[in-house]
Amino acid sequence: MLRRRLNRLFGRDERKVDSRTIYVGHRPCPTTEALIPPKFCDNRIVSSKYTVWNFLPKNLFEQFRRIANFYFLIIFLVQVIVDTPTSPVTSGLPLFFVITVTAIKQGYEDWLRHKADNEVNKYLVTVLEDGRRARKESEKIKVGDVVEVVEDETFPCDLILLQSSREDETCFVTTASLDGESNHKTHYTVPDTEKNLESLSATIECEQPQPDLYKFVGRMHIYRNDQEPAVRSLGPENLLLKGATLKNTQKIYGVAVYSGMETKMALNYQGKSQKRSAVEKSINAFLLVYLCILVSKALVCTTLKYVWQSRPGQDEPWYNQKTQKEKDTNLYLKMFTDFLSFMVLFNFIIPVSMYVTVEMQKFLGSFFISWDKDFFDPEIQEGALVNTSDLNEELGQVEYVFTDKTGTLTQNNMEFIECCIDGFQYKYADSGTELDGFCVTDGPVSMLQQKAGREKEELFLRALCLCHTVQVKEATGQGDGVGDGVENQVDGVMGLDGEMIHPADLRGFIASSPDEVALVKGAMKYGFKFLGMESKNMRVMNRNNDVETYELLHVLNFDPVRRRMSVIVRTKSGDTMLFCKGADSSIFPRVRQEEVDRIRMHVERNATEGYRTLCVAYKLLSSEEYDQADTGLREAKLALQDREEKLMAVYNQVETGMSLIGATAVEDRLQEEAAETMEALQGAGMKVWVLTGDKMETAKSTCYACRLFQRSTELLELTVRTLVDPERKREERLHELLLDYHKRAVQDAPPIKAGVTRSWSSANQDYGFIIDGATLSLVLNSSPDSNSSCYKSLFLQICQNCTTVLCCRMAPLQKAQIVKMVKNSKGSPITLSIGDGANDVSMILEAHVGIGIKGREGRQAVRNSDYAIPKLKHLKKLLLGHGHLYYVRIAHLVQYFFYKNLCFILPQFLYQFFCGYSQQPLYDAAYLTMYNICFTSMPILANSLLEQHICMEVLMDNAALYRDVAKNAMLRWGPFLYWTLLGVYQGLLFFFGVRFLFSNPALQDNGQVFGNWSYGTIVFTVLVFTVTLKLAMDTRHWTWINHFVIWGSLAFYMFFSFFWGGIIWPFLRQQRLYFVFANMLSSVSAWLIIILLILLSLLPEILLLVLRKPRGPHSRQKKPVVQSGEGETQSPRSSARPLLMRTFSDESNTIL
Repeated sequence: MLRRRLNRLFGRDERKVDSRTIYVGHRPCPTTEALIPPKFCDNRIVSSKYTVWNFLPKNLFEQFRRIANFYFLIIFLVQVIVDTPTSPVTSGLPLFFVITVTAIKQGYEDWLRHKADNEVNKYLVTVLEDGRRARKESEKIKVGDVVEVVEDETFPCDLILLQSSREDETCFVTTASLDGESNHKTHYTVPDTEKNLESLSATIECEQPQPDLYKFVGRMHIYRNDQEPAVRSLGPENLLLKGATLKNTQKIYGVAVYSGMETKMALNYQGKSQKRSAVEKSINAFLLVYLCILVSKALVCTTLKYVWQSRPGQDEPWYNQKTQKEKDTNLYLKMFTDFLSFMVLFNFIIPVSMYVTVEMQKFLGSFFISWDKDFFDPEIQEGALVNTSDLNEELGQVEYVFTDKTGTLTQNNMEFIECCIDGFQYKYADSGTELDGFCVTDGPVSMLQQKAGREKEELFLRALCLCHTVQVKEATGQGDGVGDGVENQVDGVMGLDGEMIHPADLRGFIASSPDEVALVKGAMKYGFKFLGMESKNMRVMNRNNDVETYELLHVLNFDPVRRRMSVIVRTKSGDTMLFCKGADSSIFPRVRQEEVDRIRMHVERNATEGYRTLCVAYKLLSSEEYDQADTGLREAKLALQDREEKLMAVYNQVETGMSLIGATAVEDRLQEEAAETMEALQGAGMKVWVLTGDKMETAKSTCYACRLFQRSTELLELTVRTLVDPERKREERLHELLLDYHKRAVQDAPPIKAGVTRSWSSANQDYGFIIDGATLSLVLNSSPDSNSSCYKSLFLQICQNCTTVLCCRMAPLQKAQIVKMVKNSKGSPITLSIGDGANDVSMILEAHVGIGIKGREGRQAVRNSDYAIPKLKHLKKLLLGHGHLYYVRIAHLVQYFFYKNLCFILPQFLYQFFCGYSQQPLYDAAYLTMYNICFTSMPILANSLLEQHICMEVLMDNAALYRDVAKNAMLRWGPFLYWTLLGVYQGLLFFFGVRFLFSNPALQDNGQVFGNWSYGTIVFTVLVFTVTLKLAMDTRHWTWINHFVIWGSLAFYMFFSFFWGGIIWPFLRQQRLYFVFANMLSSVSAWLIIILLILLSLLPEILLLVLRKPRGPHSRQKKPVVQSGEGETQSPRSSARPLLMRTFSDESNTIL
């Protein structure tokens, strides 16, 4: 760490310029300038937070930044400095325990990070040094080293590809650990580099490190004897990123350009922002209340002490004369000291151990998600993953679900369905299929009776075979690479006339997008086969089994702004052609309008059916047009500044005046149980918003298929199409539509009953809202002069009154803006985002809870999520099952902790009224210290981990049960007041019940009376038994662990009391409890009052049990499924009334 910072300090001149110069192999170049080796950081990766030297101070500083820990530290210091009635051990030991446990947990997590860093940094790699291959540790790689990487190895730093073992000078990589893309990507060597790297003399000039994975700008100067240096452009296609894996290539050589913490992977590593759950906020609010109670108690006792002492003879009785020092002490200082002493005496009302118990409950409870076998997916051989345990209970509070479409609601498994050529539909289907009223009778490759000309058909199919970045891999029959998400075999592909293709002709396709593979396979169905690349030539076999060769001149790569990609190829006859494919919105404006009209109907119909559509166009380039484009592309690629903008200008210039050939339709099937999952979430009262980059028609069809939109749903559309009005500005039309929709969905809608969503009430009209990215920009970023400050407010109110909202054509940043807008709206609803791709990361990080799906688009979303699941269907159990239980458990834990500490400290407060406000403690120091640590901590921890007040199966079958705990129902002020009053009642009973016992002058058989320590011990015994038995009464799901900790804790208390009072401890100055406990239990009166007070304390709960009518069949077995009159399957509703307000009367509704 220090070394890296020193490197940065002394190499800071490098930061002042926009580029860096790298000497390949550290060899000086034949220039007049002397070689001054530039200073770059080393290749060590540091993701850890602490070192051995700074762990203690840094960790302590972070822990004491928490208000509760700092408060207890102050109390501890007051006890040390001021003469307080209790020992500093009573607050110091629990604080030390909490700090130690938290430090051990954080230290262990950081040790795992150190371990992971060492595995990366100590990994052996091969480096070329002076013509020799040397093995060295990864952390010792320097910028400029030439590194060798073999197949299936990961790249140790960011490399420029110099040489590949493949004949076409390419290599394949997977970047799943970086950007989430699991498909193979093709990278290219720098042209015209020396075959013998030992003799290569070159420098690389490139941009400074920056985190964008898809951008890289540089150029390479290659020096040869007595010649002008050759300059070659470098782009993302030449850069191999650290963390990516080499595939289907035996070996490559590359030169290191970025190392260590300057690699793109390291620059993209960011700690997730700290997310706080609603429970934590409730804890802080309750703490504030109890802090006020604590200060009030201390003020009351301090005031009454001086009122009492103001009476004659009370301040200085004859048996307790003041010393001279006490007489000289300032009155106000003495009052302040007394106030602090009372604060210390009563400080146990704020439970320091609650924090560590909550931490342990969250940490241990998260394992239940990881261990759940229902989350295991045999296809990927993985289960659920928990990246943070701080938000377990938040899973039970979700109000809004934001979901991606592609790969989340759908499988991202593309299948070619049909195409449209020159306005005529071609569908690969069985004979006899009826399409659009035309009879399809043309055999296995079905075409309509009206067909496009053969020339147009072949031109379209050639475009599908040429306009892509697909690579061909020969089928080996071994299926290697399947685990990497790559299609390695094309099974059962039919030829043009229905014949099976010979196995020798089978090809595996490697592509960066499943869409491209689907289109190439689609062309195979119609007789055109892409055979692969040979050098710079693309080979295609046509219907006549003749091989056509095309020279690939340029690839105009796809990007999300253009939403299209193109290739420029040259035919054998010398013609230069541009083929382009892309979204209809980006292709239609660039072709002739009469061609658009023929194709648009098919594109819209396919989108309505839920298919993904692409339009295909071409352009015949004249030699002048090509020369101009070629020059522009080469100049733009060599630019170090604004390269992207210059390339975009050339792309837009050449991709104009094209001819539209046709369109394709590819199906992306729904995820397994997607509809059932969405229906369950809506039944649980959650609003589902679909945020997608797809076109509106496709997304709308998916929403219908997932039952998010019903046929009765009235759709309110706010898109560019609905804003078109020749008579008015767009802002005016937008305002008019928003007011209209607001009147229908908000003003005219009847009020929704609490806990009931409109989608479950047939009497009311359901509304669905649709908006696209362009219109959303108008709403969120409206101009100041447009009179539209209320746009956002109107839009939000409309959306909140709709059952489902569909946002299409969304950019990743817009997805995050939507989530942030809802998250910060009135009531601060709990939001959840779920997605599977790198484009979903922004909304996953923005939401209260982020869920990643381990899908086909890689692991970027998984790594940035709070929880990861293999399939969408698992979301149902994660929220309705685990989330519900986690929330109930931790809510009960929090309320119980405050309750038992109020019971604990209230008798101590009351005792001051009977001891002259002398700050005399009621309990022994050992009891004060161990009450929260040993005697009452384990039962509530076990309960908060294992409790199931309702069976998991019942929770899954009855989605409506989720609403009963929604909006933090169990941690509102009502339940909090109930627990507080219960604590006050029991505390009063403990104190005055024992005082009533002590009104008897003779309590022992020898006529002696009990002292004040016996008084406190009886109160404490009743307290421990009552709060533990109260927890036992609240327990619905008994396991051997519950029995062990509940009865074991009581047994341990008895054993400890005998042991602590039965031995003379040499380290104690005074032993207050010597044989007190044994002596107390020798009295029948003490036994009687202990049992009687325990029963009286629990009497309210017992009365509720007896008097309340049972709400279900008296059975502890799983509830039977009942058939309703209409034949629908229904499950009788289990009582899900908050556990805080439940007693054994609900036992009938409990399933073990």
